[in-house]
Amino acid sequence: MELIWTIIIGFVVGLLARFLKPGDDSMGLIMTILLGVAGAFVAKFIGQAAGLYTQGQTASFIASVVGAMLLLVIVSFLRPKVSR
Repeated sequence: MELIWTIIIGFVVGLLARFLKPGDDSMGLIMTILLGVAGAFVAKFIGQAAGLYTQGQTASFIASVVGAMLLLVIVSFLRPKVSR
């Protein structure tokens, strides 16, 4: 059940991170959601392993948003720019 909640939170986090990340982003909705889920997983495991928070705390959600935003920024730098 914890895995399902992490995926659901990752979905919300991906959308929120896309909204909060500055700049123009041509990344699709699916990729944004996948990066949000990945950010939620990474933030969850790193934060809990470091003992910073436990499952269900507000800090966990905030860390997930920050992790997803970092992943969005990294992927946007690594993707080739398409001239329009």
